Amino acid sequence: MKVVVIQENVKMPNLTSEEVTAHWNKLSEIPGVELEIKMPAGYPDAEALHELVGDAEVVFGIWISDQVINEEWLSFHPNLKYIATLGHGWREFDVEMTRKKGITITNTIYGAQTIAEYGWALLMEVCHHVNVHSDLIKKTDWSVHDENDRPVEASKFDFVVTPQIELYGKTCGIFGLGSIGLAFAKMAFGFGMKVISYSHHKKVGAAYDFIEQVDFDTLLKESDVISIHAPFTSDTADTFNKSAFDKMKDGVILINTARGGLIVEEDLMAAIESGKVYGAGLDVLREEPPLCDNPLFHSDKTAITGHIAWLTKESRLRAVDMAIDNFVHYLNGIPTSVIN
Repeated sequence: MKVVVIQENVKMPNLTSEEVTAHWNKLSEIPGVELEIKMPAGYPDAEALHELVGDAEVVFGIWISDQVINEEWLSFHPNLKYIATLGHGWREFDVEMTRKKGITITNTIYGAQTIAEYGWALLMEVCHHVNVHSDLIKKTDWSVHDENDRPVEASKFDFVVTPQIELYGKTCGIFGLGSIGLAFAKMAFGFGMKVISYSHHKKVGAAYDFIEQVDFDTLLKESDVISIHAPFTSDTADTFNKSAFDKMKDGVILINTARGGLIVEEDLMAAIESGKVYGAGLDVLREEPPLCDNPLFHSDKTAITGHIAWLTKESRLRAVDMAIDNFVHYLNGIPTSVIN
């Protein structure tokens, strides 16, 4: 059984490609597996993937979208029976077509806690701007004293540069109550916030008892903080548009670690300028990487990073190990994390 792994570049200071490869090499221990690990310079487009996948029966590391998972692309790879994406999310594709071809496609729920923690860090940045205040202290020359032997800049020591926002007692709205949304909700609850959520399907079970599940309009109207954790689909695209912002509380904070396409960025910028949105913490954008300048980059009300919420050493290696476990379950006749 020919198994191909598409190992992406490691862009982290505390993890090496060799460490990632060592985890993938566990596949070689599975009887009958002929393993090839391929490391392209950048993530390959649909055309480049043809050469990488070749006649493999199993491939790990494809980003699932209709640009790749379609009738034409798959026709070049008739041996394929199992495709594993290493992410939580995926773009829409022809599910029924893949079933007819007998292909099993899985995702990897590796980073709920990691991504939720990063989302919370973005919220803390919007609320407190710790680095701004740290820079103020570290970059001030405290050695210059006045005639009373007091630092000339003494007034800066306890000066607040940006408003400080307390979350206790406020309402946190979760849009998309999957594994990441639930992890974020637990953090909000731990901070003494009331937690409400809207999800496409109502969640049941004791794990959700502390969350009030509401309709979308109620989420918009009652939340002081809204954190986005839904997949990007034709149903969720542009959900956060002018109409949605108009329904929100004045001064709401928006956090997005899901996909940039859920937000109409022009409408978000207008909402920030009007004061409807106090601030936004974004790890995802509509264009990644950005193809041009973006007004959101120049606002002191935004904290923006480059889709790195998932990139801890622990989560990167966990993704590999979980993907291998999913494959073993498939070989044993009990496939898990199947998305088609």
